[in-house]
Amino acid sequence: LLCLILKAMAALNFPTFKGGSPWTQESTLVAVKPDGVQRQLIGTVIQRFERWGFKLVGMKMLQVSEPLYILAEHYQDLQRKPFYPALISYMSSGPMVAMVWEGYNVVGTSRAMIGHSDSTEAAPGTIQGDFSIHISRNIIQASDSVEGAQREIQLWFQSNELVNWADGGHYSSSYPA
Repeated sequence: LLCLILKAMAALNFPTFKGGSPWTQESTLVAVKPDGVQRQLIGTVIQRFERWGFKLVGMKMLQVSEPLYILAEHYQDLQRKPFYPALISYMSSGPMVAMVWEGYNVVGTSRAMIGHSDSTEAAPGTIQGDFSIHISRNIIQASDSVEGAQREIQLWFQSNELVNWADGGHYSSSYPA
């Protein structure tokens, strides 16, 4: 599994990923989509992020219904795509779990852990590779850049919904020595 993640990171030009640095403390938004919630994969996703050493600082389950402005804002770059209406319909079809994770290079590493959004191209060992059934039902998503993460976190969470807590010095291999 670690080998596959490292290969995926190399493909993403790790250690830098869209402006990130391997030892820069970052935050990212990770969302378990309605099919991931329905298939009871929330705990599995959380476990993978915790095992990598990332710190969960915000989490909530919600069902986005009318008004759909949050989804429209979140997917603003996809509004002209032919699949956009189906995406909005799917994302509002059931509960989802939004989470904010912190850690060193959490944006790039989480994208590598998640894998390609098309399950036919996702590597085994990634979350998509292990659990996704179809590109239209790819159980999870994460921010694709540090700047995108900041925008998405502000969209889904108010500052008082994020908890700043001490991790007690429990570090994993993702933290510098």
